Amino acid sequence: MSLLGRAFALLAVFTADRPSATLSELSRHSGLPLSTTHRLVRELLAHRALERDPDGRFWIGLRLYELGALSPGALDLRERALPYLEDLVEVTRHNVQLAVRDGLEVVYVERLSAVDAVSILTRMGSRMPLHATGVGLVLLAHSPHDVQEDALAAPLKRFTTHTISTPKALRSALAAVRRDGYAISDRQIEPITHSVAAPVRNASGDVVAAVSVVVPVKTRTDTVLPAVRACGRAISRTMGWRS
Repeated sequence: MSLLGRAFALLAVFTADRPSATLSELSRHSGLPLSTTHRLVRELLAHRALERDPDGRFWIGLRLYELGALSPGALDLRERALPYLEDLVEVTRHNVQLAVRDGLEVVYVERLSAVDAVSILTRMGSRMPLHATGVGLVLLAHSPHDVQEDALAAPLKRFTTHTISTPKALRSALAAVRRDGYAISDRQIEPITHSVAAPVRNASGDVVAAVSVVVPVKTRTDTVLPAVRACGRAISRTMGWRS
């Protein structure tokens, strides 16, 4: 494995469930020898790709966040979407998210929250499986056929008793998204929230992102659905889409 490959193997140890790690954990989870891990960590610290806290645990450094924010697709999408996402927060007073697909996962490229919004697990840069989120269902429903088949064949991780966990249920959910033009994820990640999501399209009409509002279960989803769909259409228009 090249030096760059080993460095990325180390960085891949960090996940939403494991935001920090010790030196020995980095070595174990990356499969790299402890001596190699120590040398790479020293280099990554010098370049601010990693940071170390007083307890000796390592975290992703600010330099990687700075570089990630420069990704042309994410930067352009976020800049175009931000005014409409801010409007959606003002209208709904809930959590608003913007996500794109990466393989069989969604990546949240923006998240805004009202002061009194319900607490949720996701944050900017975090990942979730496609089948268990509103934005994921929208993105998967409009993905190429082979991506959908891969998702249907993969293990469907269960987060709550309401999580879609069978290929049959997932096929039905995807068909409903294509028919209705939106997705409602019912207590799939946490038993206290619903997610209402709508597509974002580019100039060719392809679904390139999804926007969602996450609300407490006591909130009627039909009260936020029109605003979410309007936000998705508004962002799509800035991307060149015309209905």
